[in-house]
Amino acid sequence: MFRSHPKNIDELLGNFLRESGLETPLQIRRAIDAWDEVAGNMASNYINEKYIRNQILYIKVTRPALRNDLIMMRTELINKINQKVGSRVISDIRFY
Repeated sequence: MFRSHPKNIDELLGNFLRESGLETPLQIRRAIDAWDEVAGNMASNYINEKYIRNQILYIKVTRPALRNDLIMMRTELINKINQKVGSRVISDIRFY
C-alpha cells in the first residue's frame, strides 16, 4: 500500500499546474510582478500599463527620456525577468 518512492511536493505541484493549464498564466503573472523589482522604483513610477501577449511584454511609459533608456537596456531587462521567473516567458519588450 505504501509507495517506495515518495515524491517531492514541488514536483507534485509542478505536475498539477502543468496538467491543469495553470503553469503559463502563473509564470506570466510572475513576470509582470518581476518588472518592478528588475526596473527599479524610479522607472516603475512612470509606468502606466504592463501586459504580456505572445511572449512580448508591453509597457506604457509616460516619459520619453525613460523610454529611450529602457530601450537601450532591453536585452538585460529580458534576461533578468526570465531569471526571476525561472523560465523563458519573455522574448521581447516593447515600450509605447
